[in-house]
Amino acid sequence: MEQNKQENTYIKGKNVIIKEGTIIGNNVVIEDNVYIDYRCIIRDNVTIKKNSKIGANCILGEYLGDFFENPEKDYCHPLVIGENSVIRSNTVIYGDCEIGECFTTGHHVTIREKTKIGKHVSIGTLSDIQGDCEIGNYVRLHSNVHIGMKSVIKDFVWVFPYCVLTNDPTPPSTVLEGVTLEKFAVIATGSVILPGITVHSNSLVAAGAVVTKDVESNVVIGGNPAKVIADISKIKNRVTGEQVYPWHDSFSRGMPWENIGYDEWLKNKGEEE
Repeated sequence: MEQNKQENTYIKGKNVIIKEGTIIGNNVVIEDNVYIDYRCIIRDNVTIKKNSKIGANCILGEYLGDFFENPEKDYCHPLVIGENSVIRSNTVIYGDCEIGECFTTGHHVTIREKTKIGKHVSIGTLSDIQGDCEIGNYVRLHSNVHIGMKSVIKDFVWVFPYCVLTNDPTPPSTVLEGVTLEKFAVIATGSVILPGITVHSNSLVAAGAVVTKDVESNVVIGGNPAKVIADISKIKNRVTGEQVYPWHDSFSRGMPWENIGYDEWLKNKGEEE
């Protein structure tokens, strides 16, 4: 392994591979079976838990704004990357973030400070999490998604490409009102959710919608401004004609109810599993 030539302190587990050009800061913990590809920067106070893979040119524990005010001062902004994570090349994750197990990114993802992410979350290529956000478990954010500061995304939410969660009701201002997406909500491609809006559980925001009011549970909304189109149960599979929403009854790939069905999982494991 090629170690950083500066004097530093970090803990390295078993079977760790660190490729050439990687720089590792102080108070870093790298657990067993971690792979770090070429030219990464692992800044101070980062923990990478076991079996994780870090792609080339990533920056983990990136500096916050206080560093640029006084670069000579020691700051402590920890970053924790959960077990079995895959962080693809050119991803930048700031300090003061906590990320759960089985986390996955595409390429060129940015995650700003004070973001907390649950387990089994994936964030697609070129997506931008603008900090001070809460993201639950089994959330899927596709490519080119922008999540504004103060956003709250609950478990089992899908956000498809080119969606924007906004946060400034009278831009530009210092007032931030984050969007809340409740469990099992689906935000289809190209939608914009305005500041302070709550999309309630099991609802579908249709592609290209501009959401200006709270969305009730179990409905489909679409248009600009978005309006209720139908009850979610009315949406059918265009090929088979079968009911497809709530989606957890017809889709299970990568979910905790895979191979057993949602009802059986819910009965055995509970909704909070």
